Amino acid sequence: MDASMTETPPESAPGADSGAPAKPEKKEEHFLVFLAKLVIIVLVFRSFVFAPFTIPSESMLPRLEDGDYLLASKWSYGYSRYSLPLGVPLIPGRIFASLPERGDVAIFKAPPLNDVDYIKRVIGLPGDTVQMKGGVLYLNGEAVKKERLADFVIPESPNTDCASILFEAVQDGQAVCRYPRFRETLPNGRSYDVLDFGHTPQDDTDPVVVPEGELFMMGDNRDNSQDSRFPPRPGGGIGLVPQENLVGKATIVMWSTDGSAEWLKPWTWFTAARWSRIGGTF
Repeated sequence: MDASMTETPPESAPGADSGAPAKPEKKEEHFLVFLAKLVIIVLVFRSFVFAPFTIPSESMLPRLEDGDYLLASKWSYGYSRYSLPLGVPLIPGRIFASLPERGDVAIFKAPPLNDVDYIKRVIGLPGDTVQMKGGVLYLNGEAVKKERLADFVIPESPNTDCASILFEAVQDGQAVCRYPRFRETLPNGRSYDVLDFGHTPQDDTDPVVVPEGELFMMGDNRDNSQDSRFPPRPGGGIGLVPQENLVGKATIVMWSTDGSAEWLKPWTWFTAARWSRIGGTF
């Protein structure tokens, strides 16, 4: 009777390599992988959650001052190509679209070139008729309530030059800008402050009916804002703004500076800060 035979593996020859250890990855490779992941996370966060924006002008005084840094929510109005860095055309039209409310402070790409971020207040929605008469805003034929408030006063600084506005000396000798201020209240109950320096050509406009898919935007600094009251041109007016140009909704001021800080003088980083503005919400 034949016995069953079992096969035994041959013994390794002396000195044979039974399995080479894994080659350790270089530290540089670890860092590059980490850096790539970080870039992806930042891009996704900026494109779909929050993104920082700076305020480079006084067109939204008194709510926003030149030198403010704010965060904008990217999901509030949906997403389009303008939600992505450099406007990469990966999103067709708008997805998860939501119509802004009158009174929202929105960031958008300004027509006609659609390559620069602007920030203005949403005044007219599709179907609305918007007109200025004697410096008073009219919506759908009805005057928006406008109340006189105490003047808005802001110290002169590298970020506030007062332009042609009146100066006033305070006790410490510092010059300030004094702006006539008013409170507007929209039909939906939203209130906000605006500045009005007196009669200007943009205080009287023809009625404009806002078409479907577009918005009428205005700056709170009514006599110092190139907005939907002006025809679109590079570096000037913006005309009506397509809803797909919306980038985000202003949510909170995370930093503010009067522009007087100097890199070689670290203490000025603190003295230039407008501490009272930090944390202001919309």
